[in-house]
Amino acid sequence: MADPPTHTTKQRLLDVGLGLLLEHGYNGLGIQALLAAANTPKGSFYHHFTDKEDFALQVIDQYMRGVHAGLDQCLGDMGQPPVRRVRNFFEATEQSYQTEGYLGCLLGGLGQELSGSNEVFRVKIESCFAYIAERIAGCLDEARELGDIPADSDTTAMANLLVDCWEGAALHSRLRRSPAPLGSMLDFYFRSAVRG
Repeated sequence: MADPPTHTTKQRLLDVGLGLLLEHGYNGLGIQALLAAANTPKGSFYHHFTDKEDFALQVIDQYMRGVHAGLDQCLGDMGQPPVRRVRNFFEATEQSYQTEGYLGCLLGGLGQELSGSNEVFRVKIESCFAYIAERIAGCLDEARELGDIPADSDTTAMANLLVDCWEGAALHSRLRRSPAPLGSMLDFYFRSAVRG
């Protein structure tokens, strides 16, 4: 069942907020700056969101809808071998990072900023990472069944490792404003962990 359509003002706030959260983080996001960037009156914000935390959690939900779509598109491409489908997802993600100016992963950025001080965000972000790893593990299961990776491969551990490595590379990519850490990590992972 499709999600109900989002009100245009609310969608504009979410779209602008995603960029601002990527660039400035949660603590650096001012509601007034958001309203100005979205050209939206203050009352509209509180009509759609309880507070800043509610807003940021809904931005994460929107971000994850994009992640879900990317996973569906890449992992569901049955014309490609399973391992290639997994790599395609991360390469497509790298392309989206490039479009955003290598600001990294929203989940990783907010997780680093908030997980030590806000349990709601810690649990939410961890569940997002767990979902991504679960989808990747499913595709690696296919690879194991086809004999593309060793029969004794622990695909859950492999998927979690890939997500963890990606997040570290995404942070380094943000620091360097460069795709190099992402590409190097993927090359190493798929040469070492997958072919093991």
